[in-house]
Amino acid sequence: MAYVGLLYVGAVLFLNGVMLLGKADPKAIGVFNLFVGALQVITPTILIAVNLADPVTILSASGIYLFGFTYLYVGIGLLGDFDTSGVGWFSLFVAVMALGYSFANFRLLGDSPFGVIWLYWSFLWLLFFLLLGLKMERLTRYTGWVAAIEGWVTAAIPSFLIMTGYWRNPNAIATALVVFGVVVFVALWLFTTGVWSVRGFRMASAPHRPAHQ
Repeated sequence: MAYVGLLYVGAVLFLNGVMLLGKADPKAIGVFNLFVGALQVITPTILIAVNLADPVTILSASGIYLFGFTYLYVGIGLLGDFDTSGVGWFSLFVAVMALGYSFANFRLLGDSPFGVIWLYWSFLWLLFFLLLGLKMERLTRYTGWVAAIEGWVTAAIPSFLIMTGYWRNPNAIATALVVFGVVVFVALWLFTTGVWSVRGFRMASAPHRPAHQ
């Protein structure tokens, strides 16, 4: 059941990324955030209620609330046109807790791919904090791309592979996720900040001219 919800987490992250890139109306995306937020609150509640004697299931399900509350918060904020500082500071809380869930997946649950995926989520929610909480608007484009990509890489694709039985070789998957994340997000930073733009290349390659005395 949790993996069904994860599939739609992929959808909402992708749509939120598209919105941050200026390709979709915020209020329209806000409605979908409410749908997924509700799903991500109902799902862990059911999982915990029927597995009260299973601490592993409770631990795994408890992390889902972090995302459910985020999407509900975002959806309400977009529809009501509220200030983003609240959801921004909540995102900092999520980013820190995601590090704990990453540790739990690596050391307690023996799930290295999701240990890496939680690190992805920690990074993304840190970006949400910087953008929405601290109003660092220069990160808007970068955060949009990261959110859209993570929607596929950390949620939609893993969920579909798990449900179809093709989520195999966890160590290889974890390694691939690490390499992909480092290469793609560093490259995105260079592109979105203009370092690899034509203008940036010309400025970097232009001969240095000493200042006149």
